[in-house]
Amino acid sequence: MVQSVIVDRRFCVPGPVDLVMVRDKIASQYGNFVIGDVNGNMMFQVKKPGFGLHKKMILLDSSGSPVLTMKEKSMTLHNRWQVFKGGSTEECDMLYTVKRSSMIQRTTKLDVFFGQNNEEKTCDFRVKGTNWLERSCVVYAGVSDVIVAQMQHKKHTRHTALSGKDSFSVTVNPNVDYAFIASLVVLFDVIDRQESAKGIGTDNFEAAHVVHGLFQ
Repeated sequence: MVQSVIVDRRFCVPGPVDLVMVRDKIASQYGNFVIGDVNGNMMFQVKKPGFGLHKKMILLDSSGSPVLTMKEKSMTLHNRWQVFKGGSTEECDMLYTVKRSSMIQRTTKLDVFFGQNNEEKTCDFRVKGTNWLERSCVVYAGVSDVIVAQMQHKKHTRHTALSGKDSFSVTVNPNVDYAFIASLVVLFDVIDRQESAKGIGTDNFEAAHVVHGLFQ
């Protein structure tokens, strides 16, 4: 059975959730995101603190309150990120860890381990890139073939190619924590671009059409 509530019960709903995630294309690898629904209503933002030694991103809700803090663990070989509840980075508040499945991989694949899964023998969720050209991914429950969410880059026009933004469409299955899924897509994007910078694949992001002028 798929665990539904991971971040907070308020982010689990009976029906599917469609998210639009927009990131500045010209931003650094830890770029800011705005996340909303298809009608242009903002649901989350991802901000990176301006100061500090650690690479960190904070997922905020529509009121600006911190929902999750994502921090890269230094000196690791698998691009390990730890995700904490709210604005905390204390070990007691760690919810899950996200890391590359292997050192060398043709497409980006990530394993997700809950905080209590100390041995990390079997992942609780996994994220699999569809192929290096599309820069899209599928989220599975554990090692099964059960799909809980899918992300695709959105197509763009000549006009929006100059907008300086990348746009992703995400479909989250019913009763799956969509704040959790949003954080996985953000981390997939960051790690995928890190691998591209190292020469694994090609950083060929497409700036996409932003539905109804979303977040402009």
